[in-house]
Amino acid sequence: MADTNRGVVYEGPGRVEVEDLEFPKLELDEQNHRKLEHGAILKTIATNICGSDQHMVRGRTTAPAGLSLGHEITGEVVETGRDVEFIKKGDLVSVPFNIACGRCRNCKERNTGVCENVNPARAGAAYGYVDMGGWHGGQAQYVTVPYADWNLLKLPGDRDRTMAKIKDLAMLSDIFPTGYHGAYTAGVTTGSTVYVAGAGPVGLACATACFLLGAAVVIVGDMNAERLAQARSFGCETVDLSQHDDLGEQIAQILGTPEVDAAVDCVGFEARGHGREAGGERPATVLNSLMDVTRAAGGLGIPGLYVTGDPGGVDENAKIGQLGIRFGLGWAKSLTFATGQCPVMRYNRQLMMAILNDRVEIAKNVNATVIPLEEAPAGYQEFDKGAARKYVIDPNNLVGAGV
Repeated sequence: MADTNRGVVYEGPGRVEVEDLEFPKLELDEQNHRKLEHGAILKTIATNICGSDQHMVRGRTTAPAGLSLGHEITGEVVETGRDVEFIKKGDLVSVPFNIACGRCRNCKERNTGVCENVNPARAGAAYGYVDMGGWHGGQAQYVTVPYADWNLLKLPGDRDRTMAKIKDLAMLSDIFPTGYHGAYTAGVTTGSTVYVAGAGPVGLACATACFLLGAAVVIVGDMNAERLAQARSFGCETVDLSQHDDLGEQIAQILGTPEVDAAVDCVGFEARGHGREAGGERPATVLNSLMDVTRAAGGLGIPGLYVTGDPGGVDENAKIGQLGIRFGLGWAKSLTFATGQCPVMRYNRQLMMAILNDRVEIAKNVNATVIPLEEAPAGYQEFDKGAARKYVIDPNNLVGAGV
């Protein structure tokens, strides 16, 4: 087995570099030497750039320079700890971005996004992310995964079948379950009309999930023409938020009514104003607009990221995640709200089966684009400019860059 490693490192606002890293160990860190005999070391097959990573790289979180990045990981097991029983060397696996112990109350209740034992600061942890427990990122050639029997989803079947669908399967670590979670918790079901705010990769994954759940009409809103075109490519209706102020009026032109049954926020805290207000950052604008256009007794799914610390916030309230939300409107309409990290393990096996049995083409819908590890900084730059792509990093040249 190799003893060298390279990966993507955050070096400060606007700067990421590919650097030599220490080869993973079955230990948490050098400070406390917590043994991870329940863990595994993976050779990374695919690892994606996420919009949440982009928030850090823009300097919109308290992430420290030197943080290794990446929480969307698919890999091959190359080593297991003494206590791992069921995951074996050579297994191809998907890694939920949530790190979970499988032992605490929240894990046992399937709330793995807020595991109580993997982050000393607060509930919930993730690989390579600020305030998420100090775990090393997976945009690297090799990475350590704790609690391997619990966390890892083994990809079934022979290797050739798995690799033939690897771009689709690479979406199981985060954006496909996250998009599905947003749709499911908003109450999307057979015959639903749905508005999805944001046509980035998570928004497109959410729209895909809405169709999988049986939605009759899925409307996607954004201000990026290329991303809206990508949404239309698999059957979505779209609204260009840079052109109009009245979202309800645009929805009425599609549905004949200004309201939808369910709505999903796939934008988060860096939301910008619509129409005449376009260009300025308005962190509550998406949440308020969703409350406007969702019917009474409807549901809002909110998988879009909101943070408790934003150095670049537009005002003092925004810097601590305190937003001007019209909660009274939501209360008056008896709306339901679902927030927080997606508990990936609640959905990933079912979505894997949909992929393997040709029920969904998630990689095509999000325009998955494979790049080699050394091109990761360029991928970050292009994604930040609004590229209608989901960048999949191929650290060990196992997927085939450009396919």
